[in-house]
Amino acid sequence: MAEDSNRGVVYLGPRTVEVQDIPFPSWELQEGPGVPPENVGRPLHHGAIIKIVATNICGSDQHMVRGRTTAPKGLILGHEITGEVMEAGRDVERIKVGDLVSVPFNIACGRCRNCKERNTGVCETTNPGRPGAAYGYVDMGGWPGGQANYVMTPYADWNLLRFPDKDQAMEKIRDLTMLSDIFPTGYHGCVTAGVTTGSTVYIAGAGPVGLGAAYSAQLLGAAVVIVADAIGERLDQARSFGCETVDITKGEPVDQVEQILGVREVDCAVDCVGFEARGHGKDAAEAPATVLNSLMQLTRAAGRIGIPGLYVTEDPGAKDEAAKHGALSLSFGTGWAKSLSFTTGQCPVMKYHRGLMMDILNDKAHIADAVNATVITLDEAPKGYEDFDHGAARKYVLNPNGMIPEAA
Repeated sequence: MAEDSNRGVVYLGPRTVEVQDIPFPSWELQEGPGVPPENVGRPLHHGAIIKIVATNICGSDQHMVRGRTTAPKGLILGHEITGEVMEAGRDVERIKVGDLVSVPFNIACGRCRNCKERNTGVCETTNPGRPGAAYGYVDMGGWPGGQANYVMTPYADWNLLRFPDKDQAMEKIRDLTMLSDIFPTGYHGCVTAGVTTGSTVYIAGAGPVGLGAAYSAQLLGAAVVIVADAIGERLDQARSFGCETVDITKGEPVDQVEQILGVREVDCAVDCVGFEARGHGKDAAEAPATVLNSLMQLTRAAGRIGIPGLYVTEDPGAKDEAAKHGALSLSFGTGWAKSLSFTTGQCPVMKYHRGLMMDILNDKAHIADAVNATVITLDEAPKGYEDFDHGAARKYVLNPNGMIPEAA
């Protein structure tokens, strides 16, 4: 394709995405679906235009595609981006054309108080509507997504993680593409839950983030990692790298945890499900507070719970009026009585991605195998979304420019 043309995955409405011709990135933020008026015309000479090597389908994308957010039609999807710098902006000093880089899904300015305190998930300047910005996501500043051939990444010197050796990086690209989101996110969930040497850990959800969290718990030295889900194929994937499993269709997790550990509690717990949680038991209906209440029950007194699972302020598909506005029926008294600690919100990717990159490059981490990374073409993205929605135990990696060797 011509180097001034571009194609990307576009959200057209509930359960409908399509690969379409989209604008080529420019040096200012253009008017478009979800772009706040205050961000239109924002100059981007501090940014870089990225030719995308790998870009992944995320469970967070799936929430939008299911129609469970207020995402506008026409939104270009994709916040998990790895690519080659095609053009560097006038004000970029460190990042160079040809660099192979990982792009954190958080868009951060590097200048505000939160960025300087390493809270890059809640940058104060990149989204006029609220703290925190991301590519291709509802209410996150209107930045075009990266499930495309090319994308603009602002504040390139601050945001982009350069891989030191391009040839080595391409050999490990299936692992390195996970640095943009799910590997740091899963790791952050475990760190904030206090996972350390000898911990017993309960991970709610065996999607890609849950599997990434389970693998991260092992890296952090956990003695036992228990992964819970309702889909057998995903539980099989968790067992493939040494996790114990809980099938929530068979009843309350606490009883199955006792069978594994001999006690009815764990040291640490991580919620990798979020607001579309279902109840426990066969054919259980959606009950969004289920996971949080379950984790408060399962976690030992004075324990910690990491919550990287997504919760939203607007859910038009929720089953009750309160949940439509992010209000859940939590048994918060349980958490208070047990002196539990909770950490919520977007993972600040930049806090972790370099260290995890070093583990990958030095063969200490093989995250792609843990999450069953599966490379597909850009045109196969709609089918990837459909299969993922049906519970496939895979992490779909799009190869939009044919640069990943396995699918070239």
